[in-house]
Amino acid sequence: MTVDIGRIGVWSGVFDAHPTSAVQEACRELEGLGYSTVWLPEAVGRDPFVAAATCLAATSRLRLATGIANIYARDPMTMAACQRTLGEAFPDRFLLGIGVSHQHLVERLRKHDYSKPLSYMRDYLEAMRTAMFAAVGPVDDPGLVLAALGPKMLELAATSGSGAHPYFTTPEHTVRARQIMGPDALLAPEQMVVVETDPDVARAIGRAGMAVYLRAPNYLNNLRTLGFDDADWADHQHASDRLVDAIVAWGSPEAIADRVAQHHQAGADHVCVQVLQSDVSLPMEQWRKLARVLV
Repeated sequence: MTVDIGRIGVWSGVFDAHPTSAVQEACRELEGLGYSTVWLPEAVGRDPFVAAATCLAATSRLRLATGIANIYARDPMTMAACQRTLGEAFPDRFLLGIGVSHQHLVERLRKHDYSKPLSYMRDYLEAMRTAMFAAVGPVDDPGLVLAALGPKMLELAATSGSGAHPYFTTPEHTVRARQIMGPDALLAPEQMVVVETDPDVARAIGRAGMAVYLRAPNYLNNLRTLGFDDADWADHQHASDRLVDAIVAWGSPEAIADRVAQHHQAGADHVCVQVLQSDVSLPMEQWRKLARVLV
């Protein structure tokens, strides 16, 4: 049984800029607003499992998911132990999302070999499945999702995991992912949003939020399969308007809800919205406005 993460969640990369107490308070409000799940990333900040535990402990119904935990940061036995520990402590409230991350984060920062990420993930999943765990675990297998964009990783997500968590992509990719994975696998894409109706302001915020991802070959390669090319990112700071509009849903809350609905219509089971803004403050007001039309 895979944890039921509902249809609408929140993905946030700004929690690390705030004290844990403030993050816990934000999660309590998100729970009260009706969001089903909060997704936490892993890069160079807090440990996502410790952070998830603090948020789970501060709430009663909210689910936490990692989007994603880097498989090069832990061996398979440790990853399985993290999953099973939280799954037992907070039944049906924690979903593990794992991924291969990116070459610069794996090789330069962590000093691991990134030459064969797909086969590494395949072997890693098998090692997780057979890992020893001499403690009380969850009653049911909570499942796990893979950060997946390309066909082979999407296939692996469906056959060796519970499904996929695509990031930095479009409803067109959601259609493709559903076709590749079949009808039963969980599909939970992330959607960047800007709650701003002025096109110039909205695109400027979106462009700034996209910049770091336009440095990553994994994302650029996926964008090429969706019909974009080098002209759409002259450099990472200058994404074209058409690329910004494809990746970032901006405008009124209702316009953003329309984009989220496109993902659901394309086959997504769950969509997690990531609010972009011009600073790292907690976007509480935007989350409140979006809850009125999404939840």
